[in-house]
Amino acid sequence: MSPASNKIALFIDGANLYATAKTLGFDIDYKRLLKEFQSRGTLVRAFYYTAIIEDQEYSSIRPLIDWLDYNGYTVVTKATKEFIDAAGRRKVKGNMDIELAVDAMELAEHVDQIVLFSGDGDFRSLVEAVQRRGVRVTVVSTISSQPPMIADELRRQADVFTDLMELQSKLGRDPAERPAPREPRHAPQFLQRSVTSASVAPRGNDDAFED
Repeated sequence: MSPASNKIALFIDGANLYATAKTLGFDIDYKRLLKEFQSRGTLVRAFYYTAIIEDQEYSSIRPLIDWLDYNGYTVVTKATKEFIDAAGRRKVKGNMDIELAVDAMELAEHVDQIVLFSGDGDFRSLVEAVQRRGVRVTVVSTISSQPPMIADELRRQADVFTDLMELQSKLGRDPAERPAPREPRHAPQFLQRSVTSASVAPRGNDDAFED
């Protein structure tokens, strides 16, 4: 099969990919990710799934979602749900497995290859179902961490397993591109120091945002 006739769809478990990349010590450059798989065939669709906390005044993932939405990705979101567990602790639930699985099954008859960015073992049965329809499945996660970020059963089910570490040079974001923290204008010097130190603290998924 020539690269041009190889129809590909990407399914990105946003929280899982973010955690995997962070474990490996780099950020994903989503512009480069799209270009990499466009070079491997005809990219039919690139889905990105994430749950968001709607009642937050500002969500750190919002800039990334907005950028993806305008730059070639199909972003699928849903609101998280809060609940109290058996020990009385407040928990937040935001599982996107069903949404991803439904989209993958619907698109399976239109593509030759599905690339799943996740290590979640719950996707094993989805991969098997898609394979029965004649679609090759590549799973991207990592075994380079301790413990590995991919469930063994998912890795075994995939036609191809690609370690995210091997893709760092192609998908990783150049640390030099990270914008420098801004100092407030006309602020006293002692305020500049405190604000600057706060602004370089980790901020979650928006670290992966790219202009």
